[in-house]
Amino acid sequence: MKLATEKIFTHPLGIIGAAVGATALWGSAYPFIKLSYAELGIGSDDIYRQILFAGYRFFLASLLILLFMKLIGKKISYQKGTLGRVGQIGLFQTLLQYIFFYYGMSGSSGVTGAIIAGTTSFFQILLAHYMYAGDKINARKSVGLIIGFSGVVLVGISKGSLSLEFGIAEICLLLAAFFGALGNILSKKASEQLDVLYMTACQMLLGGVALLAIGAIGAGAMPFEFTASAAWMLLYLAILSALGFVLWNTVMKYNKVGSISMYLFLIPVFGVFLSAGILGEELHLFVWAALALVVGGIVIVNGTRKPSGMELPRSAKTTI
Repeated sequence: MKLATEKIFTHPLGIIGAAVGATALWGSAYPFIKLSYAELGIGSDDIYRQILFAGYRFFLASLLILLFMKLIGKKISYQKGTLGRVGQIGLFQTLLQYIFFYYGMSGSSGVTGAIIAGTTSFFQILLAHYMYAGDKINARKSVGLIIGFSGVVLVGISKGSLSLEFGIAEICLLLAAFFGALGNILSKKASEQLDVLYMTACQMLLGGVALLAIGAIGAGAMPFEFTASAAWMLLYLAILSALGFVLWNTVMKYNKVGSISMYLFLIPVFGVFLSAGILGEELHLFVWAALALVVGGIVIVNGTRKPSGMELPRSAKTTI
């Protein structure tokens, strides 16, 4: 079974299928979060209900990963001495990232959210510069960072006008990208000792429970009237988090990280076009320019790396 799995995920078609599948799932989160807000009547000022809905998603996603582990024969019981590490990852990668992400998405378009999400790669480069002696920012990375963040500036230019509309929602999305990048770096270190499925399931579980507790304090445990459509969208969001991780983790396991990380540029691409297609959001000139700059920046900073440099962790979700 192990040999068959390795054969599939080292074949060129298997690599493309898994990497593209994972990024497409993550990209689809943007329009489905917006649709969920509309279906459940969650407004931009309903902060506690936004947090509670995020808690539902990640608590359910953690259970799905644990179920998957059980089905493939992995132990799902608590491993002594791991609470501190998975708790720290859950704080940044799930709790803080998604508090800011869900609030940011309530006040911005799916297209905007998808483009700003591309900055996760850039924040990883900046953080690695200070946290890893062997991964300093060089000229190539500097160029990529400047190009990529220029795309984020263009996000604030509204439909060809010269007026900037970069408000609290967009700032929150940037903070979400920052905390996601920090969580990815912490995951990289922890994955050296922990099984990545166990680590991710546990951090999602802890982060999801914290989100549920915070949301319930202000909104109650069940303030929503779930329709069939809303329940289906919640289930889909949980599945895409769990399945996207499993696909990405597996293809990363059997291949060099540097050869796979280039696929991350597809997340904002899928997010932008799925938001336009599903939500009917306009793709005006500045959106195209911003998308091109962000994707270009990601490609540049994720170019050929030194072996001693930081690699994206196997558990890296740019966990939308």
